Amino acid sequence: MYSKRQIADWDKRYVWHPFTQMQDYVRMEPLIIEKGEGCYLIDTEGKRYIDGVSSLWVLVHGHGKKELVKAIEKQSRTLCHSTLLGLGNVPSTVLAKMLIDTAPRGLTKVFYSDNGSTSVEIALKMAYQYWQQKGEQKRKRFLSFSNGYHGDTIGSVSVGGIDLFHKVYRPLLFRTYKAPSPYCYRCPLKLAKEDCSMACVEEFRRIVQRHKDEICAVVIEPLVQGAAGMITQPEGFLSAIWKIAKENDLLFITDEVATGFGRTGTMFACEQESVRPDFLCLAKGVTGGYLPLAATLTTDEVFSGFLGRFDEFKTFFHGHTYTGNPLACAVAIENVKLFKKEQTLKRLKGKIAMLESELKRFYDLPHVGEVRQCGFMVGIELVADLKTKRPYPPEEKIGQKVIWEARKRGAIIRPLGDVIVLMPPLAISEKMLKGLVEIVYSSIASVTGV
Repeated sequence: MYSKRQIADWDKRYVWHPFTQMQDYVRMEPLIIEKGEGCYLIDTEGKRYIDGVSSLWVLVHGHGKKELVKAIEKQSRTLCHSTLLGLGNVPSTVLAKMLIDTAPRGLTKVFYSDNGSTSVEIALKMAYQYWQQKGEQKRKRFLSFSNGYHGDTIGSVSVGGIDLFHKVYRPLLFRTYKAPSPYCYRCPLKLAKEDCSMACVEEFRRIVQRHKDEICAVVIEPLVQGAAGMITQPEGFLSAIWKIAKENDLLFITDEVATGFGRTGTMFACEQESVRPDFLCLAKGVTGGYLPLAATLTTDEVFSGFLGRFDEFKTFFHGHTYTGNPLACAVAIENVKLFKKEQTLKRLKGKIAMLESELKRFYDLPHVGEVRQCGFMVGIELVADLKTKRPYPPEEKIGQKVIWEARKRGAIIRPLGDVIVLMPPLAISEKMLKGLVEIVYSSIASVTGV
């Protein structure tokens, strides 16, 4: 056994943490998580914290869920891994059938990978190669949205739109077209939400009409742009974008890495506006948060574009060592079963309504500019000045201070800049959810000097 002090020292000495300024991190006492229990995380000192962001948006049924643990244990006694390159395995086959049965109509094929970035990267490469093999060589561009985030690989960064994350890599990226996202609180078109008539849709239409012969596909996070600060789209925006894309013969990629598996209140966000994408990118909640797995779902039409004689080389030359890993697929199968067995989505409705009600009082705080919610995805944007919407200077680290305060009070949350994010496990009880909201409220009040 290693001592708690030894683990803390090694963490600061050897681990490079993602999306973390390490100069700050090494000056602090690290928080080391040792256990998970239900909707709690427990550190090496035994202190319990509500898991307020589902361990980065992945946890569905809670930590230590016996059915999920048993699924991994059972599969490990049979087959831990076998390549999917030219071979099949039982769990990946069964899961593929379950995903297709659950997904929007028209999706018929599943291509596995390991994480959200790769699920999007695969969709981009498939869309590009599909058009090239159909003889439409001019189609080399993608149309995505400002404030978009689709992962950290080069392709997914290219279709992203958050300068803070992506600007430094610009020389490495391929060129894309960007449409304005409907960030209504800070409208990129300088319009008021009440009378804009979703002008961003018309701007999207203009871009499509101007460049449709060059565009492979449209890439969108449906209903919510997660990493941008939980920016929620107005009702009807998603379906309007999809219809324009389809009218102009563009492929449509929905990145549901964050929004999938119940986060918006339905199994997939695109269901809410009856959108049928050509690609559905999944990760995070697919295994309930227990093992890395991702899937890119697509249609027979796309799949058929890769069929041909061996010497035509129409094969999709892409794959990962752990593609379709049996352990991950086995726990994903059990995760999907639990949605039905425990009526997860039905039970979620009341909690979503209660959360919406509880969040209203945040507007009583003088530095809360906007509260955005879609199902169990919440962003609370903090501003220095309500009237002007002036943000806090970055050096004040307001978002960071709020999450540090929340830790003291027994909850782990994360900010996106000065947007405080709540995305609790779907299985959280109403009592614990109220406790989480209270911790966040009091933490914001304390930090902003209320």
